[in-house]
Amino acid sequence: MKEKLVKYYNNSTLAAKIRLSYLLLLVPILSLLIFCFYNLWTGNRKYDDMIDSAVVASGFSLDFKKDFDYETYLLIVENKSVEESSLDEMLSNANRIVGKLENLTVSKTNEDQLDSVKKYLANLENYKDRIEENLKEGNKYEDNIQIWENDVQIVTALLQESVYQYLYYEIRDLQQARAEYQDFFLDMIRITVTVFAIISLLILILSYYIPLSITHPIRKVCDVTSQVAKGDLSVRSDVRNGVEICALSDSLNAMIDKINELLEQVTEEQIRLRKAEFELLQAQINPHFLYNTLDAIIWLAEAGDEKKVVSMVGSLSEFFRTSLNRGEDIISIRKELQHVRSYLEIQQVRYQDILKYEINIPEELCQYTIPKITIQPLVENALYHGIKNKRGEGKIIISGKKEEDFFIIQVRDNGIGIEPERLIQVCEGIHNKNLIGSDIYGLYNVNERIRLNFGESYGISIESVYKEYTTVTLRLPYAQAKTS
Repeated sequence: MKEKLVKYYNNSTLAAKIRLSYLLLLVPILSLLIFCFYNLWTGNRKYDDMIDSAVVASGFSLDFKKDFDYETYLLIVENKSVEESSLDEMLSNANRIVGKLENLTVSKTNEDQLDSVKKYLANLENYKDRIEENLKEGNKYEDNIQIWENDVQIVTALLQESVYQYLYYEIRDLQQARAEYQDFFLDMIRITVTVFAIISLLILILSYYIPLSITHPIRKVCDVTSQVAKGDLSVRSDVRNGVEICALSDSLNAMIDKINELLEQVTEEQIRLRKAEFELLQAQINPHFLYNTLDAIIWLAEAGDEKKVVSMVGSLSEFFRTSLNRGEDIISIRKELQHVRSYLEIQQVRYQDILKYEINIPEELCQYTIPKITIQPLVENALYHGIKNKRGEGKIIISGKKEEDFFIIQVRDNGIGIEPERLIQVCEGIHNKNLIGSDIYGLYNVNERIRLNFGESYGISIESVYKEYTTVTLRLPYAQAKTS
């Protein structure tokens, strides 16, 4: 039986264990309180009934005999008429008081006294009636005086004596009850002290073992989490005590397994990411761009414009030098702007009738760094999807400014812009990996590389008004991007 109880307790929930501890502490306390309150209530009720009985009995006028005898004499000598007499009222009050005493009295002796009082009151009622009948008949003064002297005065004397005896016995019982109450109170103090000592001992025992049964499994789980926090993913939790702790232990083991699985996935993902970056670099060196640039150089050479040939070859060389950058992924903004300027110089030769550009980056921003080939894809996107689709001259403006906790770089063109529905699709595609067409792959790739390097709060945002302009904003941090 004991083993079953221990097994049931170990397999209980934390809430059940806490409730059980409260119950074990509450039951003896409630039992003691109920015992004390019941006995106190019973004693006080008995004591109060005795006091109430004495108070009601005191309602009998101490001068009842004198008042009743005198009122009867006034009636006999016809000093008061039957209607003016207060005998009926005096008897009615006396019977009312006796009725109350019957409800309060628990003593057999006093019940007998009340029976006597009721008989005396009944006799006085008869004597009053006889006197009133004699008064109606007339000439019976002597009979009434005889009733008054031999009956009324004797019965009122007996009535008064019975009331005094009633009060005597009530006071005596009250004194006995007081003595019993004092003895009971002393017994209650002794019992309370004893039970309180037992409860205190029980609280000490339970306050040690019950919290220990709750905290020990938690500490074991904490030890496992500490090992995991230190990088040891080979540990496992083996706690089997408590429903919630068992569930937590199983979840922790599942989490460790998942972390190991995710680490393997991250390693593979990093490899794929490096491959994707390499493919991006290769894609940036667009063969069509290279072919078109070489064709433009040939055309300039044939036209005899040697200066432009030299300029374009120099720009092309600078473009590829910055693109490769000895394999480094993060470069200074100054180098990135050189890369963009080389690209724009080449494109301006090809699109000199429709393309103008400005680079307005403050010198103070050039000391910070940026992922390689970040601005150039935005410029290329502005040229091919903005300016080329608009008739007339177009302009690309590259600007930057400092904010309190970050800085921004903007690429703005006055091209065709983006229709509202398409703008929503582009923004969703960039941020939710929902690649709607290959025309936003460059934007998506730039945004993802910024987020991978600096966090989720940084990246690309786009603002555009159809047939007016498009602005792509890069949000970048200071701390992570500062050069040494």
